[in-house]
This record gives sequence, C-alpha cells and structure tokens, in this order.
Amino acid sequence: MSDFDHTQIDDLIHSRIRLAVIAVLAGVDKAEFTFIRDRVKTTDGNLSTHLRKLEGRRYVAIEKRFDGRKPVTEVSLTDSGREAFERYLAHLESMLGAAQGRGQS
Repeated sequence: MSDFDHTQIDDLIHSRIRLAVIAVLAGVDKAEFTFIRDRVKTTDGNLSTHLRKLEGRRYVAIEKRFDGRKPVTEVSLTDSGREAFERYLAHLESMLGAAQGRGQS
C-alpha cells in the first residue's frame, strides 16, 4: 500500500458533515441531536440523513426517548465507529506525514 493510497480513506466518514459529527461524538459518551446539530451547524433534515447513513454502517447508535412529553434523540459513537474513525485519522496522518517528508531535501 502506498502512503498516498486514497482508496484506504473511509468515504462514509470523509463527508464533511459526517466527519464533523463523528469528531463531536468522539469527545463525548453520547450527545443529544440538538447539541450535534448546533455544533456541526447544519439543519435537522441534513443531520438526520447523515446520522441514518452512519447508523446503517453501525458507526453510531441512536436512542429515542421522551423527557416528559418532549422527544429526545441521543446519539453515541459505537466501538466500530470509534475504530473506523481512528483508522481514518491514522491514514490521514500517514498521508500528511509522507507529504511533509517528501518536501524535505
């Protein structure tokens, strides 16, 4: 495998919004939908779409409940989601390190 093998980048995570969502979730045990939406600065519909894609790959777990009469959606990063994110970061670091090393003479 080449240091610059772009095929090793997880396309599901590489989307700007999904990357931001996973980065937010990597720093917490779980987060409410509105917290993620506000941190990522996206719309409810857009966030819902991206969360469904992440849930489909089992990168996130979504729990819906009621607080009184108010619906609450909580999202957490799964173990496989955390592992995928770590692999993603490691590959980007490898690519960037190789690029910096090649620029030096």
